[in-house]
Amino acid sequence: MKRARTIEINAREPAGAVPRLQSVVVKFIEGTRVLTEGELQANSITRHHVTDFYREHISNGGHYEQLKHIVEPSLEEFESPGSLDTSGEHDNTVLPGLQHKYAQTGLLLVTDRCASYCRFCFRKRLVGKDSNEIAPDFARLAQYISGHPEMTNVLLSGGDPFVLSTAKLDNILDHLLPIRHLQSIRFGTKIVAFHPRRFEDPALPALFERIREAGKTGVIVTHFDHIGEISVDAERNIRFLYAQGVQFLNQSVLLAKVNDDPEILAATFDKCHQIGVRPYYLFQGRPVKGASHFQVPLRRGLEIARCASQRLAGPQKTFKYIMSHYTGKIEILDLGADGRVYMRYHQNKTPENIGKIFSRPYVEGACWLDELPEG
Repeated sequence: MKRARTIEINAREPAGAVPRLQSVVVKFIEGTRVLTEGELQANSITRHHVTDFYREHISNGGHYEQLKHIVEPSLEEFESPGSLDTSGEHDNTVLPGLQHKYAQTGLLLVTDRCASYCRFCFRKRLVGKDSNEIAPDFARLAQYISGHPEMTNVLLSGGDPFVLSTAKLDNILDHLLPIRHLQSIRFGTKIVAFHPRRFEDPALPALFERIREAGKTGVIVTHFDHIGEISVDAERNIRFLYAQGVQFLNQSVLLAKVNDDPEILAATFDKCHQIGVRPYYLFQGRPVKGASHFQVPLRRGLEIARCASQRLAGPQKTFKYIMSHYTGKIEILDLGADGRVYMRYHQNKTPENIGKIFSRPYVEGACWLDELPEG
């Protein structure tokens, strides 16, 4: 893989170390600032790391003013409150590197690296760092999965699994493919936007063929937030793998200043559909420390999702507007005439709650369930 140009704006410290006071020069969207490494770490400012491909693509693609916010640091990150674990990942970790929040799904953290780092990342606590949350022992994880027949699918995430070599991914599959009750293996990735030539690896089709031969379904979950991220290279490589039988889903995050426009979202989902990628989730931005300035109020989010849907043909209307909350994945349905937000549990730790519709009084400007009062 071509080496990406890297600009690090916070050096990694050993666990428990006192942050150093060395000054660093940081180029923010708003201008250059001199800060200490301690200030960057204390405010959970993610490393600035962008592939040459993505930098050049967004600079030349006509959407730079929106897409720069995905990868370029902003001073808003210092005034953006929240937490570093908004959906209870720590509480649902059953073994290092394995989360089991929903009965049917296991989530494997296979790396703490990405090709480029998104400023809105909800795993800022671990990406770009030497994290102890990454799976160290796949044999042990496979033993756990084997003992839980209700788990029918696993999602490889991180970080981005495709920063790993195909040989390393094959080694992970060595542990997963023999598990008879696993029906599908998903790979969550944004590399298809950041560095699509990763998918030209001649060993990659054989990896997905292994999955098929084991009687399972291989799925790549892409992460296109804006039509401007879908390059010619990305389209070509997706079409090639799709023709080889790989299924594709896309998840997007609703982001202020980036894609909070129904025309942009409709164009993105339309393009995904054209190239064989099914629009899957439109996530409500999470209240992540250093990233909550990307959130869009729920009233506006519902309007955007509805207006985007109105611009799409029936087969393209496959996305759900989702809040990935501590209590579960919540589909945001509507703001009623009674002033209440209506929602439904798309996923929940308690199976009896899946599909349950509930509502809360709307508070103007609210972006998250916890900002809506019960009653």
